[in-house]
Amino acid sequence: MTTSMSADLPARRRPSLAQELVESLSTRIRGGEIRPGDKLPTESEIMRAFGVSRTVVREALSRLQASGLVETHHGVGTYALKPNTGGDFRVDPADIATVRDIMVILELRICLETEAAGLAASRRTEAQLADMREALDQFRAALEPGGDTVTPDFRFHLLISQATDNKYFADLLSHLGAAIIPRTRINSAKLGDEDREPYLARVNREHEDIYEAIRRQDPEAARAAMRTHLGNSRERLRRAQDR
Repeated sequence: MTTSMSADLPARRRPSLAQELVESLSTRIRGGEIRPGDKLPTESEIMRAFGVSRTVVREALSRLQASGLVETHHGVGTYALKPNTGGDFRVDPADIATVRDIMVILELRICLETEAAGLAASRRTEAQLADMREALDQFRAALEPGGDTVTPDFRFHLLISQATDNKYFADLLSHLGAAIIPRTRINSAKLGDEDREPYLARVNREHEDIYEAIRRQDPEAARAAMRTHLGNSRERLRRAQDR
């Protein structure tokens, strides 16, 4: 990727590095270049080939796994699966560019993720709960100025969708990708007249409420906490749009 070329494009309309990697690997799998049963290159090999970080590679592989294109065997590797021949649900992250676009996505997420949180509370495993805890710990560690909170934020929501034991929740969230996180498109804190640190601290508390309900295996509390979390984002954007 040439820095001088990408610098001329609006940052909010560029696909993320993870999305570019997902699209590249998806094309190779669907086109037959990587056949069902083939072992994908290691994380280190993908990092070198695409010039991206390990975090980017892991996010991309997580999305591919949620999409049913690969499966990962821990300690062994990641293998390609036979692509689904049915029509794909597609949302181009580059089209999520305005406050109105983000509000529309949030409306979808409220419907989708509220129920996902309830199902996850009923069906999650201890291993999935531990992965959610790890994602939240990474989010909290990134609260310092300049830290990457988007990757653990998206991972937390994706892990909840995977804990539903219903692949279609994870499929939908994976297709949307990290673009579902409003601050990847706009300055959410600024729109809400908040500084970055208090804004992210509040998001962290909302995440913890969701996690605690799932940990207690309380479906109704999990649904309520997720609806509050996403509803707060929608309300903040609605007020900004009104202004």
